[in-house]
Amino acid sequence: MTGRSRRGLALLLAGVLLALVAVLAGLALGTRQIPLPTVIDALLAYDPAINDHVVVATQRIPRTLIGVVAGAALAIAGALMQGVTRNPLVDPGLLGVNAGASVAVLLAITLLHITHPAGYVWFAFVGAAAAAALAWAIGSAGADGASPAKLALTGAAVTAGLTSVVLFILSTSATALGTFRFWSVGSLTGRGLDTLALVLPAVAIGVALAALASGGLNLLALGDDTARGLGHSVRTTRALALLATVLLCGAATAAAGPLVFVGLVVPHVVRAVVGSDYRWIVVVSAPLGAALVVLADVLGRLLSEVEAGLVVAFIGAPVLLALVLRRRQVAV
Repeated sequence: MTGRSRRGLALLLAGVLLALVAVLAGLALGTRQIPLPTVIDALLAYDPAINDHVVVATQRIPRTLIGVVAGAALAIAGALMQGVTRNPLVDPGLLGVNAGASVAVLLAITLLHITHPAGYVWFAFVGAAAAAALAWAIGSAGADGASPAKLALTGAAVTAGLTSVVLFILSTSATALGTFRFWSVGSLTGRGLDTLALVLPAVAIGVALAALASGGLNLLALGDDTARGLGHSVRTTRALALLATVLLCGAATAAAGPLVFVGLVVPHVVRAVVGSDYRWIVVVSAPLGAALVVLADVLGRLLSEVEAGLVVAFIGAPVLLALVLRRRQVAV
């Protein structure tokens, strides 16, 4: 086993351990502190007559599991997008996923008067997928196909256009503004296991596609011409990675709202430890992304119910700035 593989395995085990600690903290800590033995008892011998058991089963388990799934999905999606674009400072929202989901949620609120997260989760997912498909269709047009530069530019253009639609709707509907602002900051509250069940199949498919694409991303890092010269299908790898990104990021955004910085910071941190092998980056990013979102949710609860998305942004911004200043580079 090489030194890089040993570092990757060590970080993976540390990430899994951290994720387990985060889950236990998510079940025990909050505005209502529940002793860990009581939490374990609620998991193994649930009694609806005990209030602490009810809190664990009906409130903390759903939001913790959604945090785990959303965090892992966004981290993997971020690793894939950074591999596709060959830029370690790219966010999975580059394809317009967050903006597309936001437009769809707003349309559900204003036209269909849907105000509960479980009600507009499918709208968010479809909007995210539609925006990414549009960016991919435009970016892949032409003889050179979906090059990293074209994908970045078309994704930015689609995001800008959809953001203007979001601002227009918000400026003309007070009802939409009141409901949308809670979703737009990224939150795990108000979601049940039914919401998780809706997005879990998409996440599972996205993870499988990410596993298939991760090895090919190592060849893409050498450049498209070199990858083709080695007999690799650049178009297939890029399509698999982008489809996985749409499924993962769309599902996470639909379930928890647009959680920023998770897909940007986590793969960047992993790369600094394990190097540029995307097989390790994709795998290790999953538990660390899950731990980040769940711990952010726990910290937000301890700070009088601050939403997880705000806490992640507060943590992620300085961490990312420190990494950039240390490495003094923005692309590989």
